[in-house]
Amino acid sequence: MAPGVPLPPEIQLAQRLAGNEQVTRDRAVRKLRKYIMARTQRAAGGFTPDELLKIWKGLFYCMWMQDKPLQQEELGRTISQLIHAFQTTETQHLFLRAFWQTMIREWVGIDRLRLDKFYLLMRLLLRESLKAVKTHGWEERQIEQLLELLTTEILNPDSQAPNGVKSHFLEIFLEELTRVGAAELTADQNMQFIDPFCQIAARTKDSLVLHKITRSIFETIVEQAPLAIEDLMNELDSQGEEGEAASDEEEEEEESSEGEQDLQDSPPRRLPAGSRRTDPEADEQVWDDEENTGPVLQFDYGAVADRLFKLASRQSTPSENRKRLYKVIQKLRDLAGGTFPDDDVPEKACKKLLEGRRERKKKRKKCLPTLQPPNKKGGSETEASSTEPSPGLKRKRSRRRNEKAGRRGPPGKRRRPGVRAKGAGVQQPARKRKRPLPNEK
Repeated sequence: MAPGVPLPPEIQLAQRLAGNEQVTRDRAVRKLRKYIMARTQRAAGGFTPDELLKIWKGLFYCMWMQDKPLQQEELGRTISQLIHAFQTTETQHLFLRAFWQTMIREWVGIDRLRLDKFYLLMRLLLRESLKAVKTHGWEERQIEQLLELLTTEILNPDSQAPNGVKSHFLEIFLEELTRVGAAELTADQNMQFIDPFCQIAARTKDSLVLHKITRSIFETIVEQAPLAIEDLMNELDSQGEEGEAASDEEEEEEESSEGEQDLQDSPPRRLPAGSRRTDPEADEQVWDDEENTGPVLQFDYGAVADRLFKLASRQSTPSENRKRLYKVIQKLRDLAGGTFPDDDVPEKACKKLLEGRRERKKKRKKCLPTLQPPNKKGGSETEASSTEPSPGLKRKRSRRRNEKAGRRGPPGKRRRPGVRAKGAGVQQPARKRKRPLPNEK
């Protein structure tokens, strides 16, 4: 570029976003938000994919330079909420596409110390993209466009996405969908969200993608089934209580008119100083909020099993994929029939533990020496032989005696203190004299 020509605003913002000073980076993020809102409000405005890639280059290194965990989380929220500054759905999707392309391109250069902050950024961007769909009322067209963008950029075999990006995306997808839309989404809408994963699981040749989809999507649905049924029963109970409350209110109004005169005549009771009025219903509500884990996604398990069976039974489906999917289909059909497969898991685990303990006890018994019972005839002989020391013990005792005798020497020729032994400063043991036999005398 010729000198004197100003740089495009996208490059200027990217340079400031990647600056060394945190004050400079924070100002650049605020200016970027204003710039996005001002440019997308115009009818002829908008961004090209190259311009958004330059902006995301600066945002990537803005996150790279942030060190402290709390500030990383705050910066991640600020960056992820930039998607709401775009005024149209097309520009929002261009922004998301540029983000995933940037993560795929820069993933290899991220060291292990900075992985957590970018895992967090991926989670927050996915959450805000789902919230953007939520603002449009979970329209079918909006859901299809978002899922097509995500599967094309991440799970498509031609996308060249690293395994780390694929696995983390599949791990967090159902979690973030539950966080954003569990209270509003119906079973049909949830089926629409997981349908692309069903298709990918049936045709993929990547073992990692198949394992992550079955574990993080399908098996998670099976594990959350008791909670989903409990939430559904709570909703039905709340609807029944509302109908009963409407009828009870009419009766209370009649009783209240009769008891007003009695309340006016009786003086109010005063509580002692330092005490507070306690509401038992409020206390119960607090405990319920602590125990409640939040709403869970609702699914039609029979419909999910039928959809998976239709895809897995095709001739083009690899045999390994078919085996994995048939196991999931069986669990889903059990759920649709009213039985929970996880109820038998503790019993199986206990059986395995008991079998393992029995095997260890058998091995210990084999290692221990077996004692033979004494014979009736030779009982006294075995007892006598057991009292006698073993030949090995006899040899050890005789060896110790010989060593002691060698150290002391004969009683008549003991070495005086201060006199050195023969040799180069080494004490030599005294030699034993052979005693004459009585026949030789």
